[in-house]
Amino acid sequence: MTEITQLLNTIKYQLKQQAKTYRDVAAALDLSEASIKRMFSDSSDAPITLDRIVEISHFLGFSLAELAQEASLSNAKLTTLTTAQEKELVSDSVLLMVAVCAVNHWSMADILSIYKLTETECLKHLLKLDQLRLITLLPGNRIRLNISRDFDWLPGGPIRDYFRKEGMPDFLNSRFHHEMENFTFSHGMLTEEASNKLQTELRQLKRKFAELHAESLQSPLKKRHGIGVLMAMRPWEPISFSKLRKN
Repeated sequence: MTEITQLLNTIKYQLKQQAKTYRDVAAALDLSEASIKRMFSDSSDAPITLDRIVEISHFLGFSLAELAQEASLSNAKLTTLTTAQEKELVSDSVLLMVAVCAVNHWSMADILSIYKLTETECLKHLLKLDQLRLITLLPGNRIRLNISRDFDWLPGGPIRDYFRKEGMPDFLNSRFHHEMENFTFSHGMLTEEASNKLQTELRQLKRKFAELHAESLQSPLKKRHGIGVLMAMRPWEPISFSKLRKN
């Protein structure tokens, strides 16, 4: 994969993340939509120029250097694990904990400083994650993630099922009175159009959370705190109300 191709793939990803289209790019650059599509085409006779990449980068809110960094960070292989791999993770709570730490960019030293693991135990689990291809364990026990920036656990898979059964009750078992805690619950009746708009807002909030997480990685571990954000939405009314409905 050439460096230009990496940049183009990153631009396409960012367009998707920001819910922007080729038409939006065309309007920003004062070009036709067809011209933009040709620029992004692998078979184009007139490949995109570096100047155009800079213009599109600025449209997306990046400098060229920042876009190149994004491209480098995104050049990973895995977007998900297999069901079998996720099952193996949830079968061992310590392995799962080490995996979550690794995914959150912890070093081996970070893990050992926080959790009751010996160096041998931690290394054993990191080697297992290496076998699962989630990470590559480098010389000096350095951890390199083998996942893309849009990596996620499988929808309805073992990891999500584990956190739904084990993590969610623990997460909600709080008075939410700490300064870093917040609990808001709202109920109303929305049209399908309004519901779709709210779904868009939730997706944007999820992206913002991911951006803040990435931004926080620049700070030392002692200044970062594990934060759980639960975003849930579905057609619903209390079951006691439903029982009063006419058939």
